[in-house]
Amino acid sequence: MALLRRGAAVLLCFGSFAAFGQAKRIQDRNSIGWFVYEGDHQLGKKWTIHTEYQWRRTQFLTKPQQQLARLGGAYQVLPRVTIAAGYTNLITQPYGDYPTADTGVPFPEHRSYQDVQLSDTLGHLGLEQRVRLEQRWQGQLAEGRGRAVQSWQYQSRIRYQLAATLPLQGPRLDAGEWYLTAFDEVFLSFGRNAGKVFNQNRVAGGLGYQVRDNFRLEAYYLNQITQHAESDPVSGLPVFEFNNGFRLGISYDLTLVK
Repeated sequence: MALLRRGAAVLLCFGSFAAFGQAKRIQDRNSIGWFVYEGDHQLGKKWTIHTEYQWRRTQFLTKPQQQLARLGGAYQVLPRVTIAAGYTNLITQPYGDYPTADTGVPFPEHRSYQDVQLSDTLGHLGLEQRVRLEQRWQGQLAEGRGRAVQSWQYQSRIRYQLAATLPLQGPRLDAGEWYLTAFDEVFLSFGRNAGKVFNQNRVAGGLGYQVRDNFRLEAYYLNQITQHAESDPVSGLPVFEFNNGFRLGISYDLTLVK
């Protein structure tokens, strides 16, 4: 656990330094709204299937930003330690003043991922740390051919997330109770085709309601800082997105095998 804490501190500090160490940069500001469904479905005492879908909008919800679908499996190694792996499909629309692709049409991305998650408590505060490795294949579109993919560009990325939950009506969270929730996640690119090392950082905080033991609702204020892998071709300056808005989430878990 001590090693994980030290690694988290290094990632967070390095990510913040990389993000704000640039004296001159282009700022692309967008309003965003994310709608998220997540479900962890028990297959037994230790195995779980993870399902997830995210519908992301921009410009006060009037235009699409991204769609994300994720499917994975998790195994509980120890009472507080879980390992997982899976697949993610992502479709990104051109958005903002400096879109990452200037083709005018959405482009696809396929990912595989592996992660380890550590759960802990600090008094009444519930803590979760997650380190995730991602292998990304981003579709490179042929100019003038719509959504036709001419090649796939590979990138590697590591993500670290620290999340916290604080019950508001007692020492533990039970059905029918409210809670505060927050998370911070930093994304760093590395290896072949990495471009800029700092990729993005997400900070969010909000309110949750535990409807039942397997069903909860959450509303966050979300701040996202993203650095494009490529600099602006005209000025040569790095491009940073400063995206602010909300994230509404539904989590519903099922027991598929008793």
